[in-house]
Amino acid sequence: MVFTFDVSRFSCLKSFMLKLLRIFFAGILISFIGMLPLGTQNLAAMQIAVSDGLQPAILFALGMVVPDVIYVMITLLAMQWIQRQKKVFKALEWVTLAIVVALAIANFYAALHPAVHKNVLLSNSLPKFLLGIVINGVNPMQIPFWFGWSTILFTKKVLEPRWKHYSLYAAGVAIGMFAGTAVFIFGGRLIADQISNNQNVLYFLVGGIFTVTALIQVWKMRRNKDTEHKLAYPEEITATFEKTVDEFINQTE
Repeated sequence: MVFTFDVSRFSCLKSFMLKLLRIFFAGILISFIGMLPLGTQNLAAMQIAVSDGLQPAILFALGMVVPDVIYVMITLLAMQWIQRQKKVFKALEWVTLAIVVALAIANFYAALHPAVHKNVLLSNSLPKFLLGIVINGVNPMQIPFWFGWSTILFTKKVLEPRWKHYSLYAAGVAIGMFAGTAVFIFGGRLIADQISNNQNVLYFLVGGIFTVTALIQVWKMRRNKDTEHKLAYPEEITATFEKTVDEFINQTE
């Protein structure tokens, strides 16, 4: 019996597998880099790691992944529907602002009351996995972020309208987001170990960051730089590290 090796079929299979891997790792890269700037979600994860420990923080991070995966799939499947939900986005912006303000107040309260040593909003009886879903789920800025990147990946022919592509991309997003959040979780524990006797300093610092975040949110809402604006101009979000993603895509082609 003589075995023949079909070079053309092997080449097509290799190209197909490389394309799937490129989609998967593009999801990881985009979500990982997107989680690195200071924000409500990663700061909350860091605080939970400091006050409650690593396991609750990891459960919180896993909960945060759920809304992102849902938003990714929605942006892939229903872009035009998303752009019509202006009232929903406006309501979510106010909810997000209220949460950020409450987190800032809770941090200042913990800093001024050494006996507390916890952010009462984050260290409550609600399961941390569910808390992660809530904190990340009400943040409307996740939607234009993924709307912009989905548009770019379709334009660059990295993504195609296939369920296999969508599933791999969403899986990469989940892994990248968890990895990005883990940087803050373990970084928070490291900071806590270094300033174990001065945790009030950390609470003042994080409270200040939440306060600045709230002020920026108010400014964006007043200047119409809100979710609706980002959906109309998603390139304002993606431009910050689009070059990095382009280099990755080019290197894997």
